[in-house]
Amino acid sequence: MNSRRDLLIGAACLTGAAAAYGLVPRHRVSLLAAKSRVEQIVPTAFDGWKSRSVSDLVAPKEEGSLAAKLYGETVGRIYSHDRIETEIMMLLAHGQTQSNDLQLHRPEICYPAFGFAITESSALRLTLLGGATLPVRRLVAVAPDRQETILYWSRLGEYLPLDRKQQQLDRLRMAMKGDIGDGLLARFSVGGGDPKAAVTVLSAFIPALVESVASENRKVLIGTELSRKMAGGKV
Repeated sequence: MNSRRDLLIGAACLTGAAAAYGLVPRHRVSLLAAKSRVEQIVPTAFDGWKSRSVSDLVAPKEEGSLAAKLYGETVGRIYSHDRIETEIMMLLAHGQTQSNDLQLHRPEICYPAFGFAITESSALRLTLLGGATLPVRRLVAVAPDRQETILYWSRLGEYLPLDRKQQQLDRLRMAMKGDIGDGLLARFSVGGGDPKAAVTVLSAFIPALVESVASENRKVLIGTELSRKMAGGKV
């Protein structure tokens, strides 16, 4: 009796181990071409907008730190326009490996760590070329001496998760396919002022920026499916 029970338990353990082994991702997938860099594919100037590089839009990375492991490249710029008073802060953070331990840090998690309170959070869709729509999250972050209105999205492989729970599910879907995908966090924000006015400016700026990227490189920002829609199915 005991031997039969032990056999069943052993078989169940082996089955569980095999299933767990099958969920270990082994195939690395990146939408950023080898030896390419995000800073090279996103224009520094377009449609009257010009930018200057900044390094203080994200906490500094120290060698061996979690941030250094999460993001192989970060691009920080402030865009300004001669006819528009609002300055737009852009942070693009790319990581080649999005595993269980190393996952994109979403702004609604990071901002409170730096003393901000998230007072508003909602999902939006921005209209792009070809009827493509980009899912983004809108946040208002408030600190004692500063307020920011933020629009951001994240790309996990070919997925565009809108929240942390969806990001976890998308990572699981990739793991079940045996894939380890790259990840991109694209954050755009405006300091101070009226949040509604800031969203209006950001909602016009972001599609224009994405459209200014060469069609073969847009997938790095928004994934292959939306890139194809923007290009009329040609990418």
